[in-house]
Amino acid sequence: MHNKLSGKVSLVTGAGSGIGRATAILFAKQGAKVVVADVSVNGGEETVKKINDTGGEAVFVKTDVSLASDVENLINKAVATYGRLDFAHNNAGIEGIMSSTVDCTEENWDRTIGINLKSIWLCMKYEIPVMLEHGGGAIVNTSSIAGLVGFQGLPAYSASKFGIIGLTKTAALEYAKANIRVNAICPGVINTSMVDRLVEAQPDVESGLTAATPVGRMGTPEEIAAMVVMLCSSGASFVTGHAMVADGGFTSR
Repeated sequence: MHNKLSGKVSLVTGAGSGIGRATAILFAKQGAKVVVADVSVNGGEETVKKINDTGGEAVFVKTDVSLASDVENLINKAVATYGRLDFAHNNAGIEGIMSSTVDCTEENWDRTIGINLKSIWLCMKYEIPVMLEHGGGAIVNTSSIAGLVGFQGLPAYSASKFGIIGLTKTAALEYAKANIRVNAICPGVINTSMVDRLVEAQPDVESGLTAATPVGRMGTPEEIAAMVVMLCSSGASFVTGHAMVADGGFTSR
């Protein structure tokens, strides 16, 4: 255990697997207490167990981030448990159903936008007032390289991820003088269950995505987690409103 973030409280949504789990574990390794949020009870509780087994401290709150009542309950439980909130990684998201813009259904559109984009707004809506009460904080929202360039077959997903960057920049401007920094992380192709599902649906996708990544491989959840925790740290004290790209060079072409 390192103690760079000792005394701090962090919150991670979508922390039951992938990037969210890796970020929650890294926050704990740096000494922060962690509020683990996920709609999956098994995944969320497993993340808490991993943290507690290595000497960290965490609590799980089952949360559907697309529901205002669930998000409000999440923030209330974080404060009731640990008394404050210093860092938030608003990370929960889905890829939705692959289809063309024309074939995308209204149900898929609404669900994807609700979980990916509306949730970011809801999380900040309830996180920011708590941070204001305690003198500031740092928020990192998970966007994607699909928030920077178009991706065929994922219209709702791409729209949600572009929207996250705009929302991030707006909140950063609104609360810069209140000592709340708001940034986004834009991962490239990361070895997670989301990519696994895309590859399962279209087996030829994996080789194409890897070939399009100049470093020649997928990234790991831990590599993205390191960037998220850095953006929350004092080392990034002059960084706000930024969409940090971590994509192995994918968007550099």
